[in-house]
Amino acid sequence: MLQIIDIKQDNVVATIASGKLQQQEIEKVHPIIHTILDKGLKIRWYIEMNNFEGWSIKGLWEDFKMDVAHEKDYERIAMVGEKKWQEWAIQFMEPFTNANIKYFEVSQKEDAKKWIERDDF
Repeated sequence: MLQIIDIKQDNVVATIASGKLQQQEIEKVHPIIHTILDKGLKIRWYIEMNNFEGWSIKGLWEDFKMDVAHEKDYERIAMVGEKKWQEWAIQFMEPFTNANIKYFEVSQKEDAKKWIERDDF
């Protein structure tokens, strides 16, 4: 399941992922991304993983296509997780995006929200 949550900044996509992500769940993020891009902004993505099990095959393919299509459009990605493999997923993502990607433990999720919203690098 992919739940979209609200963070009070125009260029932030904020989600909570749990279970196994399916293709249609990834697709519901597309309009949010395009709204941000239509404003001439770079995308910042906050993703919190709670009991996250990964992706279905079609979900992984959809996520990969989206990442490649928008590789230059991402500015920052904050991943909040509970398992070491989720931190390793960042290393897999890095070649496919120009974004600054940072992993945070669940206990640091407020720090992750501040990091994704702040204006300085």
